[in-house]
Amino acid sequence: MKKFGHLIIVLVLICPVSGPAFAAGKGNRQIQSIGKAKRILMREIYRGHQQIFYCGSQYTQGNYVIHNNGYVPQKKSKRARRLEWEHIVRLDSFGTKFSEWRDGHPKCLDSRGRPFKGLNCAEKMNIKFRFMQCDLYNLVPVIGEISGLRSNSHYAMVPGENADFGKCDIEISRGQLEPPAGVRGDIARIYFYMDWAYPAYDLINEQDLKLFKTWDQQDPVDEWECKRARRIEEIQKNENPFVKKACVAEGLWQ
Repeated sequence: MKKFGHLIIVLVLICPVSGPAFAAGKGNRQIQSIGKAKRILMREIYRGHQQIFYCGSQYTQGNYVIHNNGYVPQKKSKRARRLEWEHIVRLDSFGTKFSEWRDGHPKCLDSRGRPFKGLNCAEKMNIKFRFMQCDLYNLVPVIGEISGLRSNSHYAMVPGENADFGKCDIEISRGQLEPPAGVRGDIARIYFYMDWAYPAYDLINEQDLKLFKTWDQQDPVDEWECKRARRIEEIQKNENPFVKKACVAEGLWQ
């Protein structure tokens, strides 16, 4: 009996080592379906706050954006009225670190048997990529047109003042995006979280770190950012300490 009991203890100690190396990480370990993540965001996280991240427009449960806050689309298109869920830390920022994204995988074959790689292969074959992709802290509601124009742009301060979107103070130029002042701190604290939660991926370089520290100070947490983080923590079972600590200090973590 003693030997059998000892064997059980050994197995308990060994099993975690043979599993995924990220099992005890600080990031998302609950959600690995992007479809599920979007449903949670729509129904739970943004419940009662159906407002676009960058420009303040409202949206409906049918993914339709109502431009009631001065946003003027660049083009008359369906995407200018469509709600999309955007990754603040772009997928390619960490996706390219996965071999399935860069090189593909033997099991990444289309219906004709042809190999593919990139997002679809990483999503299919790597659970850690899926956890990062579906991290609720990193997803915000945006206007489809803005998401398309952002593409792979980096956050930065864009020289000059261009009123390209009416009263929405967002500028996109030459691979850079300057967000409205009221969400710059939110962006910084999401980047801080992602870099802290997934430290192997070097998500913030020195130049960005300097910029984000400035944004963090200039745009402190508000009631909605705190409520959003609290709701995500309840569902995803992990915290964003860069938001939570500031919210607690301001008496907004309720």
